[in-house]
Amino acid sequence: MAIPLSQIVFIEEQAAGIGKSAKIVVHLHPAANKEPGPFQSSKNSYIKLSFKEHGQIEFYRRLSEEMTQRRWENMPVSQSLQTKRGPQPGRIRAVGIVGIERKLEEKRKETDKNISEAFEDLSKLMVKAKEMVELSKSIANKIKDKQGDITEDETIRFKSYLLSMGIANPVTRETYGSGTQYHMQLAKQLAGILQAPLEERGGIMSLTEVYCLVNRARGMELLSPEDLVNACKMLAALKLPLRLRVFDSGVMVIELQSHKEEEMVASALETVSEKGSLTSEEFAKLVGMSVLLAKERLLLAEKMGHLCRDDSVEGLRFYPNLFMTQS
Repeated sequence: MAIPLSQIVFIEEQAAGIGKSAKIVVHLHPAANKEPGPFQSSKNSYIKLSFKEHGQIEFYRRLSEEMTQRRWENMPVSQSLQTKRGPQPGRIRAVGIVGIERKLEEKRKETDKNISEAFEDLSKLMVKAKEMVELSKSIANKIKDKQGDITEDETIRFKSYLLSMGIANPVTRETYGSGTQYHMQLAKQLAGILQAPLEERGGIMSLTEVYCLVNRARGMELLSPEDLVNACKMLAALKLPLRLRVFDSGVMVIELQSHKEEEMVASALETVSEKGSLTSEEFAKLVGMSVLLAKERLLLAEKMGHLCRDDSVEGLRFYPNLFMTQS
């Protein structure tokens, strides 16, 4: 239904009552050229607009502005005639259930189009990613061929750049199958990419950190947690510079073979002795490691008799074991 603004005499608000919503009353001029309809005339010279989910205040404000400005009086004649003429011949107007179904179908087609375009962009990104991996693999091979022409420092620096781009040739099941051979090759690759990060983090990392670091470097070829654990279990058997360690609490970590437990415990004892007492959170902040690893280090020092605990409502706090240091 459409009513020309020129037909409106004035508008007024009707307050809400008990069980009745607020309404806007639109008073109209008598229709001069009435189009055919279900009724020839009406005894009322107004219509009431009811709003179920609010919005009447904004509608009343905007309609009042239009009535004040009376912009339809300045409308060009050609545009006014086109407006009065109504829908053009041959144009189907969407009304009722058919109109709703047509709109839903148009929306579905638009969604399908957007999804198709998104997957096209993703396919292009994967193609570019494969090109970058091939490029990094080619550069890595050239570095191997020209060991004499490139200094050791330049080689290390360039390999770190390649690692930041991702693993040049990740070990996959498509290449090595799904058996022991796959996990052995994966373990060798893990040893190659984790040694430098482990040295930066004090020689030890939780398996969760390792999982995130490795999958970020592998790009699209993601590892499952099960494959990572199986590969890490082979590190010691293959005599690689890393090993998998499981603490008494069940926490799994990867550490360097050169990582000595005695030095780790002595360092924890020294730090706690300097501060008098520490919680695992405070210790983690001081030494720059995760709270999980910090707690395991303090528990290990306690197990070896160098620290003792105070477990209270304030939390778990560790102290130097004076029975071991004072006679």
